[in-house]
Amino acid sequence: MIKESRGVSAWCIDHPVATILLTFALVLLGLIAFPRLPLAPLPEAEFPTIQVSAQLPGASPQTMASSVATPLEVQFSAIPGMTQMTSSSALGTTTLTLQFTLSKSIDTAAQEVQAAINTASGKLPKDMPTLPTWRKVNPADSPVLILSVSSSQMPGTELSDYAETLLARQLSQIDGVGQINITGQQRPAIRVQASADKLAAIGLTLADVRQAIQQTSLNLAKGALYGKSSISTLSTNDQLFQPEEYDQLIVSYKDGAPVQLKDVARVIRGSEDAYVQAWSGDEPGVNLVISRQPGANIVETVDRIQAALPGLEAMLPASVQVKVLIDRTQTIRASLHEVEMTLLIAILLVVAVMALFLRQLSATLIVSSVLGVSLVASFALMYVMGFSLNNLTLVAIVIAVGFVVDDAIVVVENIHRHLEAGDGMREAAIKGAGEIGFTVVSISFSLIAAFIPLLFMGGVVGRLFKEFALTATSTILISVVVSLTLAPTLAALFMRAPVHHENAKPGFGERLLAVYERNLRRALAHQKTMFGLFCVTLCLAIAGYVFIPKGFFPIQDTGFVLGTTEAAADVSFADMVAKHKALAEIVAADPAVQAFSHSVGVSGSNQTIANGRFWIALKPQDQRDVSASAFIDRIRPQLMKIPGIVLYLRAGQDINLSSGPSRAQYQYVLKSNDGDTLNTWTQRLTEKLRTIPAFRDLSNDLQLGGSITHINIDRSAAARFGLTTSDVDEALYDAFGQRQINEYQTEINQYNVILELDAAQRGKAESLNYFYLRSPLTGEMVPLSALARFDVPTSGPLSISHDGMFPAANLSFNLAPGVALGDAVLLLNQAKNEIGMPASVNGYFQGAAQAFQSSLASQPWLILAALVAVYIILGVLYESFVHPLTIISTLPSAGLGALIMLWLLGQDFSIMALIGLVLLIGIVKKNGILMIDFALEAQRGGLSPEEAIYKACITRFRPIIMTTLAALLGALPLMLGHGTGAELRQPLGIAVVGGLLVSQALTLFTTPVIYLWLERLFHRPTPAPAPAITL
Repeated sequence: MIKESRGVSAWCIDHPVATILLTFALVLLGLIAFPRLPLAPLPEAEFPTIQVSAQLPGASPQTMASSVATPLEVQFSAIPGMTQMTSSSALGTTTLTLQFTLSKSIDTAAQEVQAAINTASGKLPKDMPTLPTWRKVNPADSPVLILSVSSSQMPGTELSDYAETLLARQLSQIDGVGQINITGQQRPAIRVQASADKLAAIGLTLADVRQAIQQTSLNLAKGALYGKSSISTLSTNDQLFQPEEYDQLIVSYKDGAPVQLKDVARVIRGSEDAYVQAWSGDEPGVNLVISRQPGANIVETVDRIQAALPGLEAMLPASVQVKVLIDRTQTIRASLHEVEMTLLIAILLVVAVMALFLRQLSATLIVSSVLGVSLVASFALMYVMGFSLNNLTLVAIVIAVGFVVDDAIVVVENIHRHLEAGDGMREAAIKGAGEIGFTVVSISFSLIAAFIPLLFMGGVVGRLFKEFALTATSTILISVVVSLTLAPTLAALFMRAPVHHENAKPGFGERLLAVYERNLRRALAHQKTMFGLFCVTLCLAIAGYVFIPKGFFPIQDTGFVLGTTEAAADVSFADMVAKHKALAEIVAADPAVQAFSHSVGVSGSNQTIANGRFWIALKPQDQRDVSASAFIDRIRPQLMKIPGIVLYLRAGQDINLSSGPSRAQYQYVLKSNDGDTLNTWTQRLTEKLRTIPAFRDLSNDLQLGGSITHINIDRSAAARFGLTTSDVDEALYDAFGQRQINEYQTEINQYNVILELDAAQRGKAESLNYFYLRSPLTGEMVPLSALARFDVPTSGPLSISHDGMFPAANLSFNLAPGVALGDAVLLLNQAKNEIGMPASVNGYFQGAAQAFQSSLASQPWLILAALVAVYIILGVLYESFVHPLTIISTLPSAGLGALIMLWLLGQDFSIMALIGLVLLIGIVKKNGILMIDFALEAQRGGLSPEEAIYKACITRFRPIIMTTLAALLGALPLMLGHGTGAELRQPLGIAVVGGLLVSQALTLFTTPVIYLWLERLFHRPTPAPAPAITL
């Protein structure tokens, strides 16, 4: 007679139709949700970041830093929630990057930034063409798409106009599109190139030319004629659009005759900046480098752009070609496909293990059904929580395959045992599910407890793994419900008692059990030895953690490589172009390269002519013989053969925590209140680090070799003519600053009119002798050479960086193969001490290295928190302070196994390996739970502790082996994977596989000994029977 209590399992067995239909509803919800889940490389985990840009054409880096950056920084520093403020000032431009706490709304931050700009506007230079502008950005994010726009027939200025007005503006309106940088853009402009000697001969100044153009080419309101029966809008020919129209412009009169602009200047249609150029491979053109908005989904954004391109191309002239040069979503899709294949392989391996041990088709299908339902239903919860299908959530599902099967195995195996004992199908299902329900809950809830600390991790790492932890947790919760409802229901309907043949050979499970039983007796007979083995394992695990090299995130092979070039600070534009072409030939010749783009000149994130950019797309992994990192190592020696220029390459990453574009993977910042001191010690530290083999591609951003020609103004001489230094500055700006003196508007755009000296004169110091200022006292013409002189050129910075309003320098570096980030941090700090860097120069890591330091400090606390959470859950479930210790004693061997496997395979102890270790805390203690739960029940039945634990080990051996193999085989494809994105997944799989192998070999023998030792230590009497838990 079955003692039936109306628990969940019994109710489901009595109502199979309802159970199956409710389960089908779960599956249906998951199937509906799956195609609606967005695709992404990783969960969204970006710092809210705003970039502010300001221009003052012709202003030196020092002027931009002091008169533009500093007033803005003073106002921005008062914005609450800002964690970092950096600025970089170069010739005519300043870029400030403001990073806020993760909890700060970027929309709120944007409003506060705009208010700060308005407040600072009164302290900015009056001749700035426009107020500073801001945009929401992912400053360190790789572009999601690069489009090449080229034409064999169209001039560069006209091509650039189409790229800006038609393509860039339309694409920027697409949802998800953020910043669009147009590299190589030759924006149309009217350039007025004045001849200094012709002006001098007529008695005119550059100021006369400027004022004439400003006063005679306007676009102002005129009004309308209001008649009795109609209204007519007034229009005039007040704007000038063509160079020929400017030629006829009257600048002044000489002896009663008009002096036209063409008499003193050459007016041409050119570009705003003649010193920019971009290429798609070796073909000149214009490139659109497209980044996404913060929080936007990469795949969906690129899909929208691709859908819009055919319509936009149809609006372009036939000679204009638009090509997708680089598409990051190709590798993202390939990476996710690899994870999906890994998931499929893991499922097949786990099902094969079930078939091997259960040796019954119906039992195997029941376990497989629970697995399928749990995984599919988890997609519905992911959709409700707003998650995406990304590398981490899919890895969580892959790992969950082993967890999910654990619950089903324990239930089905216990039912199978009752069937073997002769119980009927329904009776076995009710007994089996009822007896094992508490164990299933204990296993699952203690496993979930290990994930709890991940939910409270701070910073970007916490944001990344929140989706991982919740996806795994939700899948486990679903599996608990399905294992205790669907599994016993299907077992009552379809599982039959196994048929035993007299001459049948023992199965694999029986033979393995016999081997274990013999060795278990030996272990219990030598308990001191086994306890000593446990102590040694614990000590080795702690020592292994202390000494293993530690890293942050593995360097991924995303198929995308970013490059920054640096030439001599005083390099000419023509030389820079030639050097870039030489580098491009080497890149194009490498068989791993699929496509690439490069640019020189001031555009986008590039602030000086001495720097350029490379974007390189590698072929799919199955079509090349090297990884992205190996490609960089292979091509580096060839690139170094080009004299006078260095190309710094780094593999593009799905997660990049830098506050801006960087030459290498890792950054170290130095700052001081004294610029000269900063420069001195930055150079010393750079030179020291270059002697350490662990560092590769080391550089700093000082660029102190720029040529500065100082003009010494004679204030006394100027005062005699009624002139001021401001008048001299204005004259110099007119001559040499590519000054934007006016603009003209069309229906769709507006363009600048630029004043400058004739090209033959503006590059010579002697040109001071050729142009004049008019004295306000006498009206006579005063040669500028009488008021100022050129000094001998000196060196100075091409750009000036600030960090938190202090002068700063950024060091960038990659690591040599086999060097862990933790080792590099120690080496860098040691180098600082060896050179005796003073306390007045403050240094700290930034980006990934900074996040690594934070995570390294929190790692022991994270592991401890997971242990405490598991202990608390087990203590509550068992109403005991002691038994959780027995269960947790299984963990040191798992930690040791994980560390040994990572060390053997040359892997750092990275964040992914740490997550694997946390997972082991949840997985491995299952062995202890299965043993202890049965042993306690046996002691309540009157057995001694020795008899109880022995029987528990033998009885629960098969589910222990099956669940461990399921978890191991679920992680094995992650460990062995070599497809796109495998670098991110491998450390987690290695840690789990290594931990399970070692723990399984040891805990089957050490756990019974620890149980008996604690029983004797605390002299625990046989506990009273616990109230029945019905499920």
